[in-house]
Amino acid sequence: MQRLLLTIDTISTFIGQLFSWLIVALTLMISWEVFSRYALDHPHSWAFDVMIIMYGTLFMMAGAYTLAKAGHVRGDVLYGFFRPRTQAAIDLILFVLFFIPGVFALTYAGYYFAAESWAIRETSNITAEGPPIYPFKTILPLAGLGLLAQGIVEIIRCIICLKQGEWPSREEDVEEVDVDKLKDMVHVKDEDIAKLDQFVVQPESTK
Repeated sequence: MQRLLLTIDTISTFIGQLFSWLIVALTLMISWEVFSRYALDHPHSWAFDVMIIMYGTLFMMAGAYTLAKAGHVRGDVLYGFFRPRTQAAIDLILFVLFFIPGVFALTYAGYYFAAESWAIRETSNITAEGPPIYPFKTILPLAGLGLLAQGIVEIIRCIICLKQGEWPSREEDVEEVDVDKLKDMVHVKDEDIAKLDQFVVQPESTK
């Protein structure tokens, strides 16, 4: 079971990292449009639509990745003080009552929303010569499916935590800093750090 959960985590991570390159593309796009508009006096009417499409795609396709990393904003003023089983119980209730119905509705409605857009080959009407947006609307059900799969994984994690009393491990994306390796790289010893403490830590006798 744990291997299956980590596999879905890995897929969500891969998709999130893949679409994160849209940040680079969006930055280059905006930079070129600013240069084209003010230096060349040749703005593009479709640029605004494309920027919105790229940002929207990035935002939606990063949802499952963020959920896999437990990166969504939560009101954890009290949550962080609860024991794992209490946290799991709260999460399980919220996932079942709000998350699953909401994401299912997004996926279901998004499918028909995208199908209608493909049927008429819809283009943007925000600006003149708007680009086609039916590929963009296809992102809605795809993002919903990704979130739904990751949400089911989180529900299973909640159930495991309720049984075992601790949270199961997650697929890691960022490696924590190894302090000992960092000390070796810069050739610093614990004695050197202790000598520096006298300059930043005031002894009790001098207070």
